[in-house]
Amino acid sequence: MAKGKGLKEEILKPNPGREFLYGRHPVLESLKARRRKFYRLILAEGTKDSPPISEIISLAGRFGLYPIFMPKEKLDSAVPDGSHQGVLLESSPYPYASLDEILQGEEGVILVLDLLQDPQNVGSLLRTAEATGVKGVIIQERNAVGITPAVVKASAGAVEHLKIVQVPNLNRTLEKLKEEGFWIAGLEALPQAQDLWEASLPFPIALVVGSEGKGLRPSVREKCDLFLKLPMEGKVSSLNAAVAGSIALYWLYRSRPRKEDS
Repeated sequence: MAKGKGLKEEILKPNPGREFLYGRHPVLESLKARRRKFYRLILAEGTKDSPPISEIISLAGRFGLYPIFMPKEKLDSAVPDGSHQGVLLESSPYPYASLDEILQGEEGVILVLDLLQDPQNVGSLLRTAEATGVKGVIIQERNAVGITPAVVKASAGAVEHLKIVQVPNLNRTLEKLKEEGFWIAGLEALPQAQDLWEASLPFPIALVVGSEGKGLRPSVREKCDLFLKLPMEGKVSSLNAAVAGSIALYWLYRSRPRKEDS
């Protein structure tokens, strides 16, 4: 493994049209997904050649990349929270899908995020979305977090395998989903909301999860065909978006019809 001696510190400076993915699992999953362009693999000096690292190096080699070793302190300066685990991968930005792409194929569940802004919440929820086999995810371009390296890290790299669409207008997109036969279900504890465990769920379905604190916007509520709520018996009146959305996604995964059921 060549140490790339004499490289300038400018290698860690941001480049237009590129970003640094960080963390062992996010980097590994991005290389496995093969959906981005990759430019440099940077490892902290002294990083042990453990199974995740050896697989990362092997996969990166298929793209003509060889590890560049730099002091850990330099990697710390490139990652705001310092949670890089000794691995950086310079890549092109996240490859968003089109709405048509996620509407193709078999019926299923679509996850819609209404202006969620916390990278940890979004990443955790998208990790569940990938695990439960959603058809795709829809987010709005403005006033919401995009698929940043922090979101990739929070999802443990799961977003690299998802089809995620950024749309300029969420309300118009929900109308389009209705035209395509999807039922729009808002996850919010409104008086008219049905208990998730007891609701008769229509498929195909788009689950809409509201932002942290504010929930669904009034204009988005107007587009919903039904509302779902989680049964709760404790003293805490609500769960955060990631937890509530994840529970609902697993219930939809359990409830949705499959080929063998027909």
